[in-house]
Amino acid sequence: MTKEQEPHWSDILKRRIINSTKASLFKTELFTKYYTEWKEGGDRDKSYKDIPRFYYRLPAEDEVLLQKLREESRAVFLQRKSRELLDNEELQNLWFLLDKHQVPPVSGEEAMISYEAYLQVGDKAGPKCKKFFTARVYAKLLHNDPYGRISIMQFFNYVMRKVWLHQTRIGLSLYDVAGQGYLRESDLENYILELIPTLPQLDGLEKSFYSFYVCTAVRKFFFFLDPLRTGKIKIQDILACSFLDDLLELRDEELSKESQESNWFSAPSALRVYGQYLNLDKDHNGMLSKEELSRYGTATLTSVFLDRVFQECLTYDGEMDYKTYLDFVLALENRKEPAALQYIFKLLDMENQGYLNVFSLNYFFRAIQEQIKLHGQEPVSFQDVKDEIFDMVKPKDPYKITLQDLVNSCQGDTVTSILIDLNGFWTYENREVLVANDNDSSNTADLDDT
Repeated sequence: MTKEQEPHWSDILKRRIINSTKASLFKTELFTKYYTEWKEGGDRDKSYKDIPRFYYRLPAEDEVLLQKLREESRAVFLQRKSRELLDNEELQNLWFLLDKHQVPPVSGEEAMISYEAYLQVGDKAGPKCKKFFTARVYAKLLHNDPYGRISIMQFFNYVMRKVWLHQTRIGLSLYDVAGQGYLRESDLENYILELIPTLPQLDGLEKSFYSFYVCTAVRKFFFFLDPLRTGKIKIQDILACSFLDDLLELRDEELSKESQESNWFSAPSALRVYGQYLNLDKDHNGMLSKEELSRYGTATLTSVFLDRVFQECLTYDGEMDYKTYLDFVLALENRKEPAALQYIFKLLDMENQGYLNVFSLNYFFRAIQEQIKLHGQEPVSFQDVKDEIFDMVKPKDPYKITLQDLVNSCQGDTVTSILIDLNGFWTYENREVLVANDNDSSNTADLDDT
């Protein structure tokens, strides 16, 4: 190609610009096409159809018909679930079948059943029992039997427990007015009020006391299961804790005196707590002032701690009602429990910092030192007590104690007692003497027996 035939640089540039423009137009066309398809639906609609509906709007207050429909449909659903449960006759038939298919030899006094016999019973027991006769359930109950069998009694107790849990869940759900899986305070009050006549151990209660009993019982559920004070508790949490077992234990007509005294829901326990409240209420106005509450227990709670109680807790014209008093009692009687420690920690954490420092400890312990002086005793050094507290708790930060540190240390009850209660401090300070006295007493009892 001669020099005259070579393309001029301006022609080359023009061709490149034209090609570049064509490519740009092509990209723009593609983008427009795909964007239009997306906006009009296209693949987006297909993916939407694959996602199941997971949100159903609750009817508004003025949608009376929808609310009624929802209530009726829930009632029908719960009735259907109730019919799916084993009744007493079916449970009895299941026991006979299990007993008939036991496989020797007997392990101790326990009748055993093999996996093959277990499956045979499952086939004969009927459709309601099918969910209990799975390999997973069998494996759960399989322990150290050399023949690979499970205990018939353990399996039957497992079935009974499952049936009881479902029955109780259905029973509680009937009181779930919102239908969202939780109970409000008024819902649980209605449940317990209607439960009272079915509990023989509460037969002696006067009807005039029912409202106070219900308040006492419900408060324990909400104190421990609603730590954020939302005013509602999940039904699952109620079933998972032991409180319902303790309450329904009152169906036992032969419940021992010791069991009744240790059961918060028993008549003697409820009367004890309410009786203490009435005894503290010297002016008989139905409320407790700080001065009246100061006589609680051994009357050794410090005034500084009681000041904090009345600053933080709900009061009416500076006085405490029965419900607030119940929270106070539950916290002080269960100081090892995280919910109780949370209650007390909030009172000790004056500046709401989320931790206790040396200043906080000193502030509360000064009141203990003042009480020691009033009793004519030599005050204990705060530095010694502070060092012992930090040694017991072993916090992550060597200068701060958080609520989690107290819970993790398993010494929260001791630490809080040292700071708020002279009697609690005295018990800690003289722990070695008290242990020695207990040992001497037990040795003396042994000698008397011989």
